[in-house]
Amino acid sequence: MKKVLFISSTGGHLDELLQLKKMFNDYDFHIITEKLKSNYSLRDKYPGRVNYLLYGSYTTLKNRIIYPFKLLYNTFKSFFLFLKIRPKYIITTGAHTAGPMCLIGHIFGSKIIYIETFANSITKSKTGRIVYKFADLFIVQWESMLSLYPNAKYGGWIF
Repeated sequence: MKKVLFISSTGGHLDELLQLKKMFNDYDFHIITEKLKSNYSLRDKYPGRVNYLLYGSYTTLKNRIIYPFKLLYNTFKSFFLFLKIRPKYIITTGAHTAGPMCLIGHIFGSKIIYIETFANSITKSKTGRIVYKFADLFIVQWESMLSLYPNAKYGGWIF
């Protein structure tokens, strides 16, 4: 059975990613998201298949100052989790939490499937701009996004 890693930051990105849960039983899957109380129930729902990274939002001044350190920590932790899981495929809806894992996976030969967030219908996401350059499959949820990502595939809404 193929190993598939589903990774995203918390909130709407995670909500979008979990819309793919019908696929979980078809693969040896693993989920990685940010460690917040609201996400603890994932461990109960999917025992042995969930890991957490540090919450990485930089919306406040304090978080903007410590964000680079969190990103560095999450990059190293992502590397070790990648070596532990060894996924053939990495599927993500973004954002920052998923970026380092996608790059690590790309370097080590995993296939990267990036689903640009539903929240963006006319602008590129920061993570999408980076991952687009090396993703094996880049999916947009709005047809209008095809003008920004000409090699993407229109997949429609994930919800």
